[in-house]
Amino acid sequence: MAELKTKPTQVSVEAFLDSVEHPVRRADGKALREMMERVTGEPAAMWGPSIIGFGTYHYRYASGHEGDMCRIGFSPRAANLVLYVGGFPDYEALLAKLGKHKLSKACLYLNKLADVDLGVLEEITRKSYAATQDINECPVC
Repeated sequence: MAELKTKPTQVSVEAFLDSVEHPVRRADGKALREMMERVTGEPAAMWGPSIIGFGTYHYRYASGHEGDMCRIGFSPRAANLVLYVGGFPDYEALLAKLGKHKLSKACLYLNKLADVDLGVLEEITRKSYAATQDINECPVC
């Protein structure tokens, strides 16, 4: 079996965020880190080369594949901020109030934090973190 690329590393979160070229994305990344640390009570850690994660959980697919992943996280990518905050099963009301965003199966995409209601984003983060507390199946697979 191939080795997982998305695993905790010893890279400094601060150094990674400082290296983000786009000044708004860099500032938004630092603000997301602060908010997610406060909401989760977990320190930020690098997962792979570009994901900043908080907490861990162990998952196992029906196929037998298993691994560890951060409970929530984000990545300040060149095109947008990508938040790894779950599968959004009961988030319709929150997402309707969030502001400008896009969704995929497990990711929330934001152009910049100024486009969204930060209180709603914090509630989504809190809800997603709590939802991963007792799981052992990938929530979006």
